[in-house]
Amino acid sequence: MDTVTSPGSQATVLDELAAEHRAAIADQQIDVAALEDWVLTDDCGALATFRGVVRNHDDGQRVAALTYQAHPQAERFLQRLVAAEATEHQVRVAAVHRQGDLSIGDVALVVSVAAAHRKQAFAACGRIVDLIKAEVPIWKLQHFENHASEWVSACTATANEESRHD
Repeated sequence: MDTVTSPGSQATVLDELAAEHRAAIADQQIDVAALEDWVLTDDCGALATFRGVVRNHDDGQRVAALTYQAHPQAERFLQRLVAAEATEHQVRVAAVHRQGDLSIGDVALVVSVAAAHRKQAFAACGRIVDLIKAEVPIWKLQHFENHASEWVSACTATANEESRHD
């Protein structure tokens, strides 16, 4: 059974989530192979996986490390987004975003999509990555090699806006 530690609980057991999607905010390294294995079933002919990896530069500055900070409801936002995409586009989706301190080369985000056909998998994977960056309240603090740091805004949605729509 795959588990991903999340901020609000001891562990989120991925096997207990909905049949066509999984989503979590993780404090630990993401097991990409486990996510791919879960989404890929015998009726899927395509698998598309995106890995967002911490790079060593941004806007001409050398990056030493990153810290991601998730809003307390970020996992809820992520789960809703993934569920909607899986249902609307008839794909299987697993998405996990890290929080906490990450080093250069660490995987910060994984989105894995399985579908009957490649175009469907590629399109859904790209769309989900874009939606996560736009709608899931996770902020990034870049630590530069010159010892400066900078917060980078993550999304345009906020938990307050979401609660008004419930």
